[in-house]
Amino acid sequence: MPFKAIEERGIMVTNARGIHKIPMAEYTIGMLLQYEKKLKLLMKNEKEELWDRKIEVGELNCKTMLVLGVGAIGGEVARLGKAFGMKTIGVNRSGKPVESIDHVYDLDHLLEAIPGADYIVSVLPSTDETKGLLQKEHFKAMKESAVFVNIGRGDLIKDEVLIEALDAGELSHAILDVFDPEPLGKGHPFWRMENVTVTPHLSSKSGEYLPRTFAIFEKNMREYLKAGKDFTNVIDLSRGY
Repeated sequence: MPFKAIEERGIMVTNARGIHKIPMAEYTIGMLLQYEKKLKLLMKNEKEELWDRKIEVGELNCKTMLVLGVGAIGGEVARLGKAFGMKTIGVNRSGKPVESIDHVYDLDHLLEAIPGADYIVSVLPSTDETKGLLQKEHFKAMKESAVFVNIGRGDLIKDEVLIEALDAGELSHAILDVFDPEPLGKGHPFWRMENVTVTPHLSSKSGEYLPRTFAIFEKNMREYLKAGKDFTNVIDLSRGY
């Protein structure tokens, strides 16, 4: 049932917001380390029995990470980034301060936030406001050494826009866990591009998924049975999340 119809009938909807923040933040930091430490190349060299100590590896320390969508997941990504000595900036709808984020921009000032970022991590949901949000000008504003990570939704950007930016050297690498549509089709350019890392929408997967979900359900069920009002994760139906 569409959210508008649900809202008109006065039905309250809750979700399991927050259960994904740990696995998705760990995935993000793991991918940043994979990029900085050249793990894909090292694994390739290991398979080929190639000993090469001239590989240049980097650090996360003192790098700047821009988080697009600093809710529960984005906040946890930033918190872990802080543990590695990273500077963190973020973008949300309001521009209000968020814990573990050094400076927050509102969505209207996204272009101002991008140029200083070494890593741009999107955790944005799919809404009318975010679909196709990243355009050519956003990639032109990035450092040539920047890395774009998308663990939010694939419709944030059109494939051709990202491919063109990567081919033009407007950014260094893209780490993509979400696509539009899914699954990513065989023969898609992303599969064979050296400057793209593809994973099959698994950043949120964890053996703790069901226990965390049931804990929220149990709490809300108990609240419902006693006709209470202290529900967890009530959705704003007008916003869609």
